[in-house]
Amino acid sequence: MTKELSDIPRGLRGVYGRFQRWRNKHPQARLPIPKRLWLAAGEAARENGVGRTAQALGLEYGKLKRLAESSAVAAKAAATKPTFVELIGPTSVTLQECIIEFESLSGGKVRIQWKGAAPPDWTSLLRAWRDAER
Repeated sequence: MTKELSDIPRGLRGVYGRFQRWRNKHPQARLPIPKRLWLAAGEAARENGVGRTAQALGLEYGKLKRLAESSAVAAKAAATKPTFVELIGPTSVTLQECIIEFESLSGGKVRIQWKGAAPPDWTSLLRAWRDAER
């Protein structure tokens, strides 16, 4: 069943080589194809088509099709797991009162107290305090 490498589609050559190496190691034995090779064939079938892959690798079309479909569902489920979730709190939070205290390394202290929903401009306040500390 050895084919010329030029007869094998480019996207299947790596998997074809793996199958050929395995088959060459087991020329007489009728061993089942290892799971890792079936998984590689299933991935190749999703990318290159089941018929084309089955023909190039000398595999049973029906089994390869089932494997490609089931591994595609698993791959899609794994790909849809969120890696980042943004939590957004309610936008109409009203603070009745807030007190923030800062202390610098030199011992200076500042206390900010405000009432209302809109917080002060932190950047300007901290910059002004830092400049005053110098």
